[in-house]
Amino acid sequence: MYERLKQQLDDQQVASQPLLIPATFSATPDEVATAEDCTEVLKTLGLEITPLSPKTLAVRAVPTTLAQGDPVELARSVLAELGLHEASTVVQRARNELLATMACHGAVRANRRLTLDEMNALLRQMEVTERSDQCNHGRPTWRQVGMKELDALFLRGR
Repeated sequence: MYERLKQQLDDQQVASQPLLIPATFSATPDEVATAEDCTEVLKTLGLEITPLSPKTLAVRAVPTTLAQGDPVELARSVLAELGLHEASTVVQRARNELLATMACHGAVRANRRLTLDEMNALLRQMEVTERSDQCNHGRPTWRQVGMKELDALFLRGR
């Protein structure tokens, strides 16, 4: 997800998915101000977040790659990142951190059950994705386990 978002941003083609029903949430004054000040940066990232009132924001579009994630959680995280950096240079200065945050919201989370087709698709994507052996935080995404270790996990021979 992270590598795909980086490539889309480099190509300036972060595809956006409009939401049929905008996701609204109560926002802090800082979140509202950031959303208003960073409209173009958000658009570059494939996000459309607009104020509905002084205390409410609406997420109207998300990056297509992250369409299955929680749009409110994504919006809050991105607005928090944007609030930490100067808006005019945020994409250059915080590109990787911001994309990492966005990718985490679209990634497969712990305890999520995948179908066999989803597992196969994920493995095929990993085969062709650069640096797929670790997440964007540096954690490994897979581990090779030998028969001896596997037997020990299931208490074989004890």
